[in-house]
Amino acid sequence: MFGNKISHAHNVTKRRWNINLQSVRALVLGATKRMRVCTSCIRNGKVQKAA
Repeated sequence: MFGNKISHAHNVTKRRWNINLQSVRALVLGATKRMRVCTSCIRNGKVQKAA
């Protein structure tokens, strides 16, 4: 997502909101695999974490 950073003096510069990625060991087709996954996917159960 993109937007503007606005200072107290109302100077405007471009900024971006990055996805919150976490390094996770997840189950993929029955095998554990290390991958970078967004936190919303972990919370919503789209990614099954390996035990």
